[in-house]
Amino acid sequence: MAPTTLSLAGKTAIVTGSGRENGIGAAIAMALAGNGARIAVNYVSDGSASRAAKVAANIEALGAQAIVVQADVSTPEGAAKLVKDTLSGFKTDKIDILINNAGAGTGQGKLLVDLAPEEVQKAFALNTFSTLYTAQAAAPHMPSGGRIVNIGTVVSRLNHMSGVAVYGASKAAQEYLTGALAAELGPRQGITVNTVAPGPTTTDAVNWFPEGELRDEINEKMTVATRLGRVAGDPKEVADAVLLVVSDAARWITGQYIAASGGITA
Repeated sequence: MAPTTLSLAGKTAIVTGSGRENGIGAAIAMALAGNGARIAVNYVSDGSASRAAKVAANIEALGAQAIVVQADVSTPEGAAKLVKDTLSGFKTDKIDILINNAGAGTGQGKLLVDLAPEEVQKAFALNTFSTLYTAQAAAPHMPSGGRIVNIGTVVSRLNHMSGVAVYGASKAAQEYLTGALAAELGPRQGITVNTVAPGPTTTDAVNWFPEGELRDEINEKMTVATRLGRVAGDPKEVADAVLLVVSDAARWITGQYIAASGGITA
């Protein structure tokens, strides 16, 4: 019997929200590319264009193929554009791997009763609806053995954390989509769907939460919960967990929540 490998040679992958070179999405893109996949790097704002180009250049330096696609996956039109441009950019008719990493901590530092309607809507658009829209757009082009990984958060499993409630709620809704998509796409198409949930990670997002009592309270809870002696993980540590989940070795794992958090949800 040949040894099991994590090779993704010949596979096409989309990683949404991967246009920041120090982010989780970029780390995932690099991990998949380092194991042979060709990557569609996705970003939204014009201000991130140069950073997305740098991520693509880093991927190409590994000897892998990369294209950069600007698209807002919080809309059905943006998700469809991302899939269409990926297929045409790589001259292929299939997408093997979809990583739903796009998201934001909108509303962090505020109590639920103080949130503006647009903050609530933005949180769900970025953290929940984008997952559904990209799955809808990509699934028709995914072969048996395809992989969808939704990047969640441990916040959705930590109850009563003031200041991150709308973020946790929108990611909890995304978790439900993971199970539902696994139940629908597994029997019909042989596609696995899982959530990989980071804890605090050393990216730009670590500074999104305003200073004050709420942040101190959350940091204290996270410090108590960790099992490996440090609170914040490195983006590569999350990316390695995703690599395992998209590999052939994980073919019997679907509909699951997998925390890459140093044990914070234990």
